[in-house]
Amino acid sequence: MDKYEALKTYFGYDSFRPGQEALVDAILQKKDAFGIMPTGAGKSLCYQVPALLLSGITLVVSPLISLMQDQVRALIAAGVPAAYFNSSLTLRQYRRALENAVHGQYKIIYVAPERLLTANFLDFTARVEISLVAVDEAHCVSQWGQDFRPSYLMIPTFLEKLPHRPPVAAFTATATEAVQKDVVSLLKLRAPVQVVTGFDRQNLFYEVRRPDRKKDELLHVLSSFSKTDSGIVYCATRSTVEEICSFLTEQGISAAPYHAGLPQETRSANQQAFLFDRVRVIVATNAFGMGIDKPDVRFVIHYNMPKDLESYYQEAGRAGRDGMPAQCILFYDARDLHLNRFFISVSHNQDDADAPLDEEAQERLRARDYARLSKMTGYCMTDGCLRHYILQYFGEESPLSCQNCGNCKRRGREKDMTVDAQKILSCVKRTGERFGTAIIAEVLHGSKTARLERMGLTRNRTYGLLKDLTIPEIRARIERLLVLGCLTRTDSDYPILQLGPHARGVLFENEKVFFYEERRRKRASREGANAQPAENGELFESLRALRAKIAKKQSVPAYVVFTDATLHALCERLPQTRQALLQVPGMGERKLARYGDAFLACIRAYCEKHPQPAAGSS
Repeated sequence: MDKYEALKTYFGYDSFRPGQEALVDAILQKKDAFGIMPTGAGKSLCYQVPALLLSGITLVVSPLISLMQDQVRALIAAGVPAAYFNSSLTLRQYRRALENAVHGQYKIIYVAPERLLTANFLDFTARVEISLVAVDEAHCVSQWGQDFRPSYLMIPTFLEKLPHRPPVAAFTATATEAVQKDVVSLLKLRAPVQVVTGFDRQNLFYEVRRPDRKKDELLHVLSSFSKTDSGIVYCATRSTVEEICSFLTEQGISAAPYHAGLPQETRSANQQAFLFDRVRVIVATNAFGMGIDKPDVRFVIHYNMPKDLESYYQEAGRAGRDGMPAQCILFYDARDLHLNRFFISVSHNQDDADAPLDEEAQERLRARDYARLSKMTGYCMTDGCLRHYILQYFGEESPLSCQNCGNCKRRGREKDMTVDAQKILSCVKRTGERFGTAIIAEVLHGSKTARLERMGLTRNRTYGLLKDLTIPEIRARIERLLVLGCLTRTDSDYPILQLGPHARGVLFENEKVFFYEERRRKRASREGANAQPAENGELFESLRALRAKIAKKQSVPAYVVFTDATLHALCERLPQTRQALLQVPGMGERKLARYGDAFLACIRAYCEKHPQPAAGSS
């Protein structure tokens, strides 16, 4: 069997996606490899295909139990012998799995990084042939990454203890240039074949909304999707997760919470309910996460702004992994900024048992986090193309307009706010560049507070200059000036506003400043939503029902049987022979043997009811 036969037989694809084949070839040539590919681009196949062709076992270092379980479940359904070693196994199960592995029953084994240097695992690796070590979510090795895991630093030590160092392949979806350098250095990759396919996910529609009432806006967004569409709502805190989940449930929307404060059994049960489509929406902190493989997530909504673009892009990237259209919508207000600043101010403490840091290192990491938060805020306030903003952040060139984000398709209007901008800049200057956003907004609004009176700010010449605007409206204009470089904000626990490099042009050189005003939506946008074709909609629902029946019988999520993308392809092609069915993407020989006859019967019944030329029937 060669790489193409393995790809078709087990995974149902006739060709590799961009970047995959170069990484597969490197691994088969026993070279180290490093793949930076966006979520949904098929990183897993880059090591799974070689694993089937190499003589020994492939170890996959993976950070989360849920990720391992999803991957192994899908591999077994495709006919690939696989297993995972992590804390979810009892001691008896773990020993049994090790014994099975020693006797050659698995080709791919997923393992948590914390388990690598345990005595029994090292003893196991000394008794078998390890042909490849793949490191998933490789950005976890870097302190400059958003998900630093000190246990990932154990990987090079583990490799040194193996009787023979196999090729090492690292993979990640989100890695800035600094993180990429760290991955190569800290994992001690040897002249790796490096493939960067780009960070763009063209099927995702990005949008930032600044609603006055977030709960109402959330209901508007959810109402724009089919009641069978599933999605994730991310919140910044556990209490917000509980509040929003209760709110959605009261509104008749099937939802479950997920955060680190819940018992492990509850978290697992809620995650399984989401994966198995027993609940439509999972409301979660970023504890719900990394590597979740559910491919048919049609929307990811951030109820609060994340702390950095790396986190946002990874979390938003859990939408549309099947390649079908999906929406990524972020709700923003200034309180999110203050909450994230608070989180940063108390982060990286010396008493962190997992990774104790000296005071200098703590300050360095906080400064890094403040700078990242500034970029994240810029994303929320920019009037430019959101996709361009993201790709530019990751160092990738892109057009200035994508025509597939909320800003490129916006329905609002630009307003000349030059006079307002001059008043704001004048206030910052006349108050000595000593105050943050909250004080400046209160001064301009003319707030009657003891704090302003005590500091003498009610006597400032700029006091009340924007009294006709609300505090949130003034703050929004301040954020716009920050994005434009007319203002800067110090990176500290108590950030101060100061004039930026472009302030002079606005104050003295008649440069104009425009502010984007949103019009209130009567109904949430359907841009980028799961647009099921009108034709064959009846067949799609029939196939979906058949898939659900099979999945329930086998106790697996529906997408393990077939993804929505495969069902849509069946509706489009209407195959009526086993040979024609095998040509459908996602239909490997194993799945053809297990499910082919049932799905053919469903398609034939539809075609008899709706006579039409059927592709592939000859």
